Amino acid sequence: MIGRISGTLLEKQPPQVLVEAAGVGYELDVPMSTFFNLPATGEQVVLLTHFVVREDAQLLYGFLSQREREVFRELIRISGVGPKLALAVLSGLSVEELAQCVALQEPGRLTRVPGIGRKIAERLLLELKDRLADALPPTAGGMGAPAGVARDALHALLALGYAEKEALPVLKQLPPELGLEGAIRQALKMLVRK
Repeated sequence: MIGRISGTLLEKQPPQVLVEAAGVGYELDVPMSTFFNLPATGEQVVLLTHFVVREDAQLLYGFLSQREREVFRELIRISGVGPKLALAVLSGLSVEELAQCVALQEPGRLTRVPGIGRKIAERLLLELKDRLADALPPTAGGMGAPAGVARDALHALLALGYAEKEALPVLKQLPPELGLEGAIRQALKMLVRK
């Protein structure tokens, strides 16, 4: 099993990169979140890897962070989700955005990822709810409150006419000890000041 590659980044052609390590060039598929954070060609790079052996191919996937690799591994364990679809998810959503999406049970954000329809999005949300507990923080989008409080507060703000892109940053700033009523009240005060 190849778990990590450290070497010189020779080529970058999305979604694939070529890394030379000890005289051997390794082709790796990477999510766009990793691709955009890679150093320039010719520089040193360290990628955590996931190695897949199939009947017709041996494939290597690379990630800059441990959390990305953990989430990738959780995604490919889900029935009907292969490495290509898992890369698409991590290319369309950051690990934090995916955690937020799962915590708030929002299939709409997942369906924006190419290759994911409504049914697959709902299956991902259902399966990932418990599987990502170790790989991701248990809070919704960085909010210190439990995921249920964050989800309910977000839905309340959306029902009041606020856009998700307005409401989420405000919810992230709230202290963890607030209950649902306190979270909504504090969020409204912060939104009115904007």
